[in-house]
Amino acid sequence: MASRTDDEILDPDLPICDAHHHLWDRIPAVPKARPYRLADLLCDTGSGHRVTSTVFVECTASYRTGGPPELSPVGETEFVERIADETNHGTTRVAAAIVGYADLRLGEGVRAVLEAHLAASPQRFRGIRHATAHDPSPEVWNNHTGTPPGILADATFRAGFRQLALLGLSFDAWLYHPQIPELTALARAFPEVPIVLDHLGGPLGVGPYAGRADEVFAAWRRAIDELAECPNVNVKLGGIHMAINGHGWDRRPDPPDSLEIAEATRRYHHHAIERFGASRCMFESNFPVDRVSGSYRVLWNVFKRIASGSSADEKAALFHDNAARVYRI
Repeated sequence: MASRTDDEILDPDLPICDAHHHLWDRIPAVPKARPYRLADLLCDTGSGHRVTSTVFVECTASYRTGGPPELSPVGETEFVERIADETNHGTTRVAAAIVGYADLRLGEGVRAVLEAHLAASPQRFRGIRHATAHDPSPEVWNNHTGTPPGILADATFRAGFRQLALLGLSFDAWLYHPQIPELTALARAFPEVPIVLDHLGGPLGVGPYAGRADEVFAAWRRAIDELAECPNVNVKLGGIHMAINGHGWDRRPDPPDSLEIAEATRRYHHHAIERFGASRCMFESNFPVDRVSGSYRVLWNVFKRIASGSSADEKAALFHDNAARVYRI
């Protein structure tokens, strides 16, 4: 029998496109983070689930150290492109799509940065994530881009955002649940831009949100219901196993098994699927960040438990097809 932290694999033949992971040797945003390299990812993707492809999402890794500062994030795309070239003939197509970073506060000037990303990865670069997660509480970790609150409504930011539409690129949104209405306004203003809400919209569970799980869920649900009315928005299911989500699993000596995690997070996943539909949701590992609560093997069992009542077509969409469609894999 498998240990609590190493469940027996459920539905091992189900194809998976992991819609969100990172790779790094070191990252300035979290100096103490231990490296997560290609070998580590392949160990995880090879741990039993059938992961056929992955989507890399920016994390400030391997930025250029010289040249114009606005072009420094292109170094991350170059770094991941090399890794993808190494593994594109294996059983798992690592970084089959790449989501980088470009500072949209550059306004129209961000186009040169986006074009540099496309030149660095003409076959895999699909869009950017400009993290805007922010909360006034000092107990909540804020975004790694140094972006101030309210930026999604800023005219210069939106001038940069418009360049995504002109170049056919997508936008990954990383924010916290009180900020979801700001993303809704942005999505309505730019219906032609594909937007992906990361980490189920970041429901918080620390600082002033600790011990208020039902209140947080109610506020999140109201915001999600409105956002779901925007047909250009898709949502990533996952990424809510971090310390900021307040479950406390990261502090436990005995990590939870997949059943416990599924029961604790089920209502978020099910409501998102209900409101967006199975055709606009995709599961993500958010590894290695979500590793604080359990292994890669356990995490995908969590998602399979959550989707156990779905049809075969819905499972195919949730675990693989939607991510492949949105990120053009």
